[in-house]
Amino acid sequence: MTSASPGNTRTPSLSHRFPRDFLWGAATAAYQVEGAAAEGGRTPSIWDTFSHTPGKVAAGHTGDTAADHYHRYRDDVRLMRDLGIGAYRFSISWPRVQPTGRGPAVQQGLDFYRRLTDTLLDAGIEPVATLYHWDLPQELEDAGGWPERATADRFADYAALLTDTLGDRIGLWTTLNEPWCSAFLGYGSGVHAPGRTEPAATLRAAHHLNLAHGKAVGVLRERLPATARISITLNLHQVNARTDSAADRDAARRIDAVGNRVFTGPLLDGAYPEDLLADTGQLLDWERLVHDGDLTEISRPIDVLGVNYYAPTIVSRPDSGTGDSGDDGHGSGAHSPWTGAEDIAFHPAAGKRTAMGWSIDPDGLHTLLTGLARSHPRLPLMVTENGAAFDDRPDAEGRVHDPDRIAYLHDHLAAVHRAIADGADVRGYFLWSLMDNFEWAYGYAKRFGAVYVDYATQTRTPKSSAHWYAEVIARGGLGRG
Repeated sequence: MTSASPGNTRTPSLSHRFPRDFLWGAATAAYQVEGAAAEGGRTPSIWDTFSHTPGKVAAGHTGDTAADHYHRYRDDVRLMRDLGIGAYRFSISWPRVQPTGRGPAVQQGLDFYRRLTDTLLDAGIEPVATLYHWDLPQELEDAGGWPERATADRFADYAALLTDTLGDRIGLWTTLNEPWCSAFLGYGSGVHAPGRTEPAATLRAAHHLNLAHGKAVGVLRERLPATARISITLNLHQVNARTDSAADRDAARRIDAVGNRVFTGPLLDGAYPEDLLADTGQLLDWERLVHDGDLTEISRPIDVLGVNYYAPTIVSRPDSGTGDSGDDGHGSGAHSPWTGAEDIAFHPAAGKRTAMGWSIDPDGLHTLLTGLARSHPRLPLMVTENGAAFDDRPDAEGRVHDPDRIAYLHDHLAAVHRAIADGADVRGYFLWSLMDNFEWAYGYAKRFGAVYVDYATQTRTPKSSAHWYAEVIARGGLGRG
């Protein structure tokens, strides 16, 4: 593993320059930062319901206020401008603009995203919109949620509302963020909203999320300007067998099938992998689930593939024992998220870990990007999330020093640079996250932000990593200007 110590992260090789048009960004998600949970006509999402259910989120935290981005977005945009950030990847809250998941939009909700987008454009920051980052309107979940085919149709209708409103302002659209988490953590392990633990529903949800993406791509192509780009963001697992034994290699194959190829197969290649169907065939009838025309719809061409990467996934045969949590941070409850591969053992990588307990392996990002470049050489890529949680605290002067995050970001950006040099068409990098926020089932206990948020006062303080990232952006890479 190539590594840089905190002491040399500010003066790396001059050769680490990125392409001149490389997009340097930062990312957030609506439920994690916006707050204003009951303002402007917004109704509950599945995450509102989940976070208000006792025992589901650490310390009983909710996203009711979060980082109050809904009221403070102008200040946050000024902060991004001051840091030189070139693009802001944000998600649109479905229940803020279409509270029941059906029917007309609420103008107050649309107006918020109009104002946010216009403020970004005025600041010279490219708006990058994600249609869905896990906040399904609760009324749609009450009707069955993602395991029901009708939810894919509702999503296409929702996409139409947004493109009609913002299509002239936003040039890069993402349909779904990390559908694996929506399906496998929401309906499999139950550690994410809506908290269901139904293996067959997990697979149905995965298919209907794929179908929702395809339907939305059709809507976006029809309604957006020809210059607009369309993407989906996947949290692809860089799966490694613990040993080279046949049993461990088969364990890696099974996790790759249910963790990656359940999405990349239909989305990029137009078919579900045969081994996935065999591994999970006892749970549901795939022939009844997948209707004629579905795969054609799902595999509509996209312009960019978003890749989220945080840590590697190391697995072995079932009788090898498990690592610390058995799932490398994807929920340690009684129910496995790995539907169809529940008996696989998981192991941490050697070396340092983040505050999430996740292993740090920048080489995994290089391997992931170059592997995608080989398998789909004509598909541009973007790293749409990459970052780390550490136990950040202000010092006596109120400054927040986070050398471990700087080292993490440096090494992962170096891995992206190596991937580009090795032929991967990587067009941009979005740091996760712009600011500390509501970290799903961990509540406010974990801090991923480059900007520190004092939740009692909502004061923003850029950490050392934010200033370091600003220097990287100004230089166009990891070398001196």
